[in-house]
Amino acid sequence: MSFSSNVKNELAKIKIIESCCQKAELSALIKLTGTIQITGSNRIGIRLITENAAIARRIFTLLKINYGIQTQVLMSKNRQLKKKYSYTLLIGSENASNDLLISLGILKGKSGIRINQRISKNIIEKECCKKAYLRGAFLGGGSISDPEKTYHLEIVTNDNSYADDLTRLINSYGLNAKVVSRKNSFVVYLKEGENIVDFLNIIGAHNALLKIENIRIFKEMRNNVNRLVNCETANLSKTVNAAMRQINNIQFIKENIGLNKLPRNLREMAEFRLLHQDLSLAELGEAMNPPVGKSGVNHRLRRLDQIAEDLRIKLSFKQG
Repeated sequence: MSFSSNVKNELAKIKIIESCCQKAELSALIKLTGTIQITGSNRIGIRLITENAAIARRIFTLLKINYGIQTQVLMSKNRQLKKKYSYTLLIGSENASNDLLISLGILKGKSGIRINQRISKNIIEKECCKKAYLRGAFLGGGSISDPEKTYHLEIVTNDNSYADDLTRLINSYGLNAKVVSRKNSFVVYLKEGENIVDFLNIIGAHNALLKIENIRIFKEMRNNVNRLVNCETANLSKTVNAAMRQINNIQFIKENIGLNKLPRNLREMAEFRLLHQDLSLAELGEAMNPPVGKSGVNHRLRRLDQIAEDLRIKLSFKQG
């Protein structure tokens, strides 16, 4: 089972006590999973489709508790994905579908059929109802990527104005939701891991939240270790390259003029470097008698590098 399905199954088990919150969640669920069907005499039926059994049971329960509607449920195999089933909930006109949709803010008024493409303010008056509505929107049209791979949460709708309303509602909690068009749909999405965690907290998916947080901590630790290893590797490579350059320069001086021609402090440093080729500057200074500080070692080796460079230039002129 996918991470997204696990999150939805967790959300579908949340108990909602307040009737206003039940209706807010139901409004979003119908908005994102439902299709309005118009029969004779402008009678309205509703068809709701989901591939998640837990969501189908939740819609069935919410309709029964709040409106006393006994919904007909049909189950069929998905033709494209043979192992998956889809669940269709049918609400006939005899169950006063028109009144149901008006009370949920999906239809406007009773004269004619006018669909409200926006989020009804009456449905999300209370803070608890806003959270319930977002939970219903995610259950109805949302998905979330496996956090082991990437951070991405989205809710898909077919109406631009509704997507804008949904974005504003999410961003009222200080998140950074954005909208993008995809084929004939509009996608409200979150990309940052921190924002996704906050959104899951808002809609009540606390188990999923903890799992993502654990993955985020693990990834951060792994990245820190990788950065340290890369840094140490770079430093080690730099140290080795510097040591090889110093040794080559000292050997060049020794072969061409001899180390005995150097001042005493430079001769001692040159001889000591040749004896201890694998030591860092600090280790080299500590091993000398008397000890020399790292800056002192660095200064002497730089002088040796300059002597070797000057000697190469002088010899090249003679050869020329």
